[in-house]
Amino acid sequence: MKNRLKVFRAMHDLTQEALADQLHVTRQTVVSIENGKYDPSLPLAFRIANLFNVKIEDVFLCEGEPGEFHGYPPMSKK
Repeated sequence: MKNRLKVFRAMHDLTQEALADQLHVTRQTVVSIENGKYDPSLPLAFRIANLFNVKIEDVFLCEGEPGEFHGYPPMSKK
């Protein structure tokens, strides 16, 4: 699943550790989500969206789902 977690985290000046603490997960979980290696559970995805006060679809886009992220900076390329 594509996501903009790193973008939102940077917009809110949060470290991976600080975000993990607020979400009650490990830093490794945040890293894995940001790198697309782990898809969060639905409750965790909602907690992430609620933390940033946005809709879940502003943060996450399922693979193969038509559409793009709108209104936010593009994801950085590694």
